[in-house]
Amino acid sequence: MDNAVAGDAVERLAQVKAKIGAAEREAGREPGSATLVAVSKTFDAGAIRPVIGAGQRVFGENRVQEAQGKWPALKADFPDIELHLIGPLQSNKAREAVALFDVIETVDREKIAAELAKEIARQERSPRLYVQVNTGSEPQKAGIEPKQAVAFVGRCREVHGLAIEGLMCIPPADENPGPHFALLEKLARAAGVEKLSMGMSGDYELAVAFGATSVRVGSAIFGSR
Repeated sequence: MDNAVAGDAVERLAQVKAKIGAAEREAGREPGSATLVAVSKTFDAGAIRPVIGAGQRVFGENRVQEAQGKWPALKADFPDIELHLIGPLQSNKAREAVALFDVIETVDREKIAAELAKEIARQERSPRLYVQVNTGSEPQKAGIEPKQAVAFVGRCREVHGLAIEGLMCIPPADENPGPHFALLEKLARAAGVEKLSMGMSGDYELAVAFGATSVRVGSAIFGSR
């Protein structure tokens, strides 16, 4: 990878971390209470390694198959990497997802919950799990409807034996994300979960103000895709 491009990514990483820190202070939150998930989808290992070298250890990928092509080798070199699946999960990819990811943020329907439970038992490996909520009720977007979210978290626990630790959302691109972040926080309290994955490159500072425990930032670090 071009050294200048790698340097740009490292510099942007530092800027994003500084902005997260400032947003935490502004919101009266503990330093480090919002985790940065660096979204490396579409970028190869050569683009990711400089960011790892700069100290980043939490990364997000959208597709199981793409992640399989680069992360096993990277995780072998850096065993403390935490890898999040932040894209939709198909039931036929549950086995691979449980084997590779440390956190799966996109549990959103009964079939996925059942498949994950089966694979977690079979592999004896327990990635941390979030339920994705479609806060804008967008027909083209993954995620469970807000009105069904609390009951679904309950079924994941009681029917499937899954330990759901958080909620995740992707607000509609053309709407103010603030009300969506507020809705997710309200649902999390009702469901009894502590983690909130919300906020991306354009709105992660606002998400921190609304209580995000992790923000998913890609282009602001790696550049345009």
